[in-house]
Parts: sequence; C-alpha cells; structure tokens
Amino acid sequence: QVQLAEIGGGVVQAGASLRLSCVTSGRTDAPYAVGWFRQAPEKEREFVATISWTGRRTKYADSVKGRFTISRDTLQNTVWLQMNSLKPDDTAVYYCAAASTESTGHYYYTETYQYSDWGQGTQVTVSS
Repeated sequence: QVQLAEIGGGVVQAGASLRLSCVTSGRTDAPYAVGWFRQAPEKEREFVATISWTGRRTKYADSVKGRFTISRDTLQNTVWLQMNSLKPDDTAVYYCAAASTESTGHYYYTETYQYSDWGQGTQVTVSS
C-alpha cells in the first residue's frame, strides 16, 4: 500500500500558476503510476493527468493540456503537478492517487477505479 499526501493548494487569481506536490510513502519500492484527479462541488471526480513509474510517459485531460505539467522524482517519492494559466473552471479539490503497475513501469491509467490508493486532497480555488 502507498500512502499519499497532497501539498500546495490555495487561492489564486485567474492566470496565475500553482504547483501541487504529491509525497508518497509506504510500499514505494514496487512500480506504481500516479494520477492527479479533481472534484468540483456537485461534480464527479475527473481525471487530470497521469505519469508512468518511469516518468517517460504522461497523459493529460484535454481541458488542461498545454497548461498543466506532471512530473516525478522516484528517488524523492514525489510527483508534481505544475498548473499554469489557471482558470476559474480549475477550481476543485485535487487528489493524487497511486496504481500498481507492471515491472517495466511504462503504463499509466486514467480511470479512478484503476487506482487503489488515494491522498486526502487539497483545495485549489481560482478567482476571476
């Protein structure tokens, strides 16, 4: 099992940048992909970005492509989500999650059911 903790949420104005960190602990020696998801009030949790264990493969939701960047340092057990050009529609609770993956570490996942371990979430509020 992997424990995850999100750091870095806050309140910013539209157009600003914010960087979220996801610090992992526990069983971090086995390969796992990490995903960022978000949930706005009265909406379902949605996929934002994901990165493979190796860090070489990433995927983004269309709504954030070109504005958000996901990266990771496996030795530091940390995954980052750099968010630029933030919009009010980006307002949500952001969660990071871990999914066990195969030994080559090339896979990533975009569905919530594919992830077994979740952080507690961090609030991001973008004002207009």
